[in-house]
Amino acid sequence: MSSTKRTPAVNRLLEALPSSDRRRVLAECETVELAFADVLYTPWEPLSHVYFPTTSFISLIMPVDESDSLEVGLIGNEGMFGVQLVLGVDSSPVRAVVQGAGSALRMGIAPFRRELGRRPALQRGIDRYVFVHLSQLAQTAACTRFHLVEARLARWLLMTQDRAHADNFHITQEYLAFMLGVRRVGITKAASSLQERSLIHYSRGHITVLDRRGLKAASCGCYKADRESYDRILG
Repeated sequence: MSSTKRTPAVNRLLEALPSSDRRRVLAECETVELAFADVLYTPWEPLSHVYFPTTSFISLIMPVDESDSLEVGLIGNEGMFGVQLVLGVDSSPVRAVVQGAGSALRMGIAPFRRELGRRPALQRGIDRYVFVHLSQLAQTAACTRFHLVEARLARWLLMTQDRAHADNFHITQEYLAFMLGVRRVGITKAASSLQERSLIHYSRGHITVLDRRGLKAASCGCYKADRESYDRILG
């Protein structure tokens, strides 16, 4: 079995700052515990806080109509929620929902804007993250249009494992279908195929990644492209 060890409760964007800047920024943050399915943001409402996940992760969901939605992004300790503020916009069309329970650093809008103006290293780091974030949104759009459900599911499981920092996590078939924008029968077929190949174990909403290398081989190239985009721009 492959193993993804838990990592320290840090946010990589903040950790990359010079130590003096990091201390100042952290002084403006409060640590909050986020519960699974907490709604952090409703579309087009004024943003009140930005979040830097540490052990939690956040799903960005785009409403399509009254009954359908699609996940367009997943944010863990590699990033932040609230990047639209860097572009001078305080609202967004997506809904932000906690996909993985855990801790995050939360900062109010006023101190965040103030620190952006005071700390060029913070501005540069988040500007680069905005570029990576937009690249990944474009990658997700292409993936949803062109790739098969099984490959997309493998990609999503790898992305979730990266942000959960563990081989085990809980997710129901209904929620997976909602996240990937497909019917539940499609998720059942794709998950069964991955399980028959001993890549995952799936039972009553509990998923264990058994073979990470094999899961990478089963996923589409979008997972690798996302990782390379982040590493190339943010290191």
